[in-house]
Amino acid sequence: MTSNVAVIAGAGSGLSASIARLLAREGFQIVLAARDIEKLDALQVQTGAQAVATDVSDATSVERLFDVADKAGPLSLVVFNAGGRARGPLAELDPEAVRQALLVGAYGGFLVGQQAARRLIAQGAGSIFFTGATASVKGFADSAGFAMPKFGLRGLAQSMARELAPKNIHVAHFIIDGAIASATSGQESEPQDRGLSPDAIAEAYLAIHRQHRSAWTWEMELRPWVENF
Repeated sequence: MTSNVAVIAGAGSGLSASIARLLAREGFQIVLAARDIEKLDALQVQTGAQAVATDVSDATSVERLFDVADKAGPLSLVVFNAGGRARGPLAELDPEAVRQALLVGAYGGFLVGQQAARRLIAQGAGSIFFTGATASVKGFADSAGFAMPKFGLRGLAQSMARELAPKNIHVAHFIIDGAIASATSGQESEPQDRGLSPDAIAEAYLAIHRQHRSAWTWEMELRPWVENF
């Protein structure tokens, strides 16, 4: 029997890798999308995933990604984890860097979400998840170039959730309110667990994917116990 397929757009060594490893253990066929797929070699070995070189801000490139996913089996879950950011004082921001951040972080979410929605509507079931941040709901100084795409992505997710839930498509947005721990970010420092564990976040994603449709979550906010609200 063909396994359900999960597409992870914006794959890398952090949260995306944790999601991929967990889903692979749960029997999913994984399709990873990134601009540079050479960095995914080890993850492919660990998960048996396919990697597709993808520019999420390019419609043709995203179509090719989902064409590959179609051949892998029935689509079940799509995670958009790509991010665009341009940090710095407003008066000094490079307009081209801000444009690219918007194209990747917001427009890319639309392109991936649209391709996913077309397939899941035809199937009558499935989940589409978007990874947000504190900047999805709170704009900080020197962070306009990050808040803009994150606010846009949240608006996209909310609109999609309202449109697609009646069609049995579960759309959810995850606010990652804090730094995700890594081997180089002080994960072992005191106090323990001050950074969000990527494996713990992945468990939350899978739990939301498996929610009964009588009690769906459209948005989940995750933060470590030491993080201020």
